[in-house]
Amino acid sequence: MTIDNEMVDRIAALAYLSFEDEEKEQIRGDLEKILSFVEKLNELDTSDIEPLIYLSSSSKLLRPDLQTEQINRKDALLNAPDSDGEYFLVPKVIDDKTRRLQ
Repeated sequence: MTIDNEMVDRIAALAYLSFEDEEKEQIRGDLEKILSFVEKLNELDTSDIEPLIYLSSSSKLLRPDLQTEQINRKDALLNAPDSDGEYFLVPKVIDDKTRRLQ
């Protein structure tokens, strides 16, 4: 896969970043290096390797899932910076610009 300026612009837009031409060249070079390192992994023979599910062989890592005391809606909203009395109100994080890039 080759990284061109169009791809750098697309990634920058997704991250809400903007770069000058000199910075784009440096970032393009860095991304190509990263991809070449990842492609090196394809050279490894992993056919006899079991997939890693857990980092530890211990199976007792999780606590039991027990129901404890619950908080009612009124108390949960007491410290909310903004609410409508029923739900937390938060700023919109997906805008039309983001949807167009997908």
